[in-house]
Amino acid sequence: MDPPAERPPRRLTRHPQEQHVTIPDSDDEQRLRRWRLVLGADAETTGWTPTGRDAAIDRALAALYRAEPPAAGEPGGRRTAGLGGSAPQVARWLGDIRSYFPTGVVRLLQQDAITRLGLDRLLLEPEMLAAVEPDVRLVATLLALKQALPETTRHSARRVVAAVVAELEQRLADRTRAVLTGALDRSARSIRPRPRDIDWNRTVRANLKHYLPERRTVVPERLVGYARARRAAGKEVVLCVDQSGSMAPSVVHAAVFGAVLASMPALATRLVVFDTSVVDLTEHLADPVDLLFATRLGGGTDIDRALAYCQSRITRPADTVLVLISDLYEGGAPDGMLRRVAALTAAGVRVVVLLALSDEGAPAHDHGQAAALAALGVPAFACTPDAFPEVMAAALEGRGLAEGHSL
Repeated sequence: MDPPAERPPRRLTRHPQEQHVTIPDSDDEQRLRRWRLVLGADAETTGWTPTGRDAAIDRALAALYRAEPPAAGEPGGRRTAGLGGSAPQVARWLGDIRSYFPTGVVRLLQQDAITRLGLDRLLLEPEMLAAVEPDVRLVATLLALKQALPETTRHSARRVVAAVVAELEQRLADRTRAVLTGALDRSARSIRPRPRDIDWNRTVRANLKHYLPERRTVVPERLVGYARARRAAGKEVVLCVDQSGSMAPSVVHAAVFGAVLASMPALATRLVVFDTSVVDLTEHLADPVDLLFATRLGGGTDIDRALAYCQSRITRPADTVLVLISDLYEGGAPDGMLRRVAALTAAGVRVVVLLALSDEGAPAHDHGQAAALAALGVPAFACTPDAFPEVMAAALEGRGLAEGHSL
């Protein structure tokens, strides 16, 4: 029997500048290929040499990960590879990685380029902003740089921020409104309604176990209805957000959620940001992009002062939820902060502390302060944007916040 004909390598066309890409057939070859691309030129001993599109990917990765970051206090450093100092060259590199990798990987590479190679200064160039993939971290970087943005770049920067805000609103707004509307309805119910306020559908469902077959009727031992005065008054939500540099992604998400909450008639929403000073940005809630450009990322932290301001604006403590978003590294008076939280809870305010409001995982935070808050009965945990509506619903209804809400 003749031996089987040797199978030619598969070829795929995936990029307009690259005619064909050779994809290794065997699992061993695929593993060698991946290790070579991960380890770079130091892995030449793997015996697999990148060609075509793989060679272009290797060059793009080498420009970032084979470059030595600048030494502390120095504008640059020695590099075995690199993106160079010109904005056009970096813009081309950004365009290359967008064609080679999926969006999530592109965003990671962008952030690594900013932190490893100090490319944040190049974001001041309009052509750079036209080439980047918008994401929350990039927005945080732009907001930190906004005082240095030249006039020619501000429009591009605003467009990037608006794109990220629109994406977050599309992802989060409808579900947030739906979850919180249900929570507000439930929190407005009364078990001692006046006759005209009885909700008969819910009353029957709540008393089905008291059905009397012989009389073919339900005996309502518990009436369910609406407390009209409370429903009319609505609830108050105060978002108190730490705008120190480490909290930047949380500020972006808080701005979006603040705008969504402010759009709900049953909620009176206030948004306050702070470092060592306190700024009330409630008037900007209608436009989260304006709100973000009104923030000032960086600086110190005085949580006690921020809580004192919020406390002075609360008019109905029993109907108020205060969400403090901070890593709890207090630069002011830690004991004063704890006393302030204790006073708020004693007055009837529901206080919730989020160590972060982002997708980035549990952050570094002051564990001692978090434990002290827990001793006061105030939960402190990191929260993803997707979990935030459920956290707010539980807070508005007065339910306990389960660990399942934390990261």
